[in-house]
Amino acid sequence: MNTAMSKEELEKILDQAVQDVTECTAGVRLHQENQSPGEDLCTVQITFDRGFRTSLTLCADTGLLYRMASNSFHEESVSLEDLEEFSKEYFNVLCGRIAGAMFRATQVPAHFGPPVFYRGRYEPEGREIQFVLTYSDEYCRGAQLIHHVPCSGEDGNISDED
Repeated sequence: MNTAMSKEELEKILDQAVQDVTECTAGVRLHQENQSPGEDLCTVQITFDRGFRTSLTLCADTGLLYRMASNSFHEESVSLEDLEEFSKEYFNVLCGRIAGAMFRATQVPAHFGPPVFYRGRYEPEGREIQFVLTYSDEYCRGAQLIHHVPCSGEDGNISDED
């Protein structure tokens, strides 16, 4: 994703997808903020394995993800297993939206693997951060969507695979 369009265009696509999908699936409005998430975090990560050689990571306050899952399930409380399932499904929908927008912008079809959930902060190996979009809800719970590219010296361009 890092060479098919400008960084600013990509940031705009990612931001729009995050705000739309979060409000539609979880009833939570996020706004861009410079405040980083707190200490109690969960991370969901995917890697594009066809079309683009990049990855996306969502690192969010556990309380924010619990609130999103609770809203989505229409339940007062959710288990840790429900939180994990919600987080993976939410991120799958988000990345699907992003892949669709990227296709419309570049005509490059993309494919990504299943989302992986981690307790705490997770940084994918062999990747470096290209940029971070930081969000907050009205309760000051935060999330970061991180766009990773292969480490310098590795090819992060559009793939030859179909």
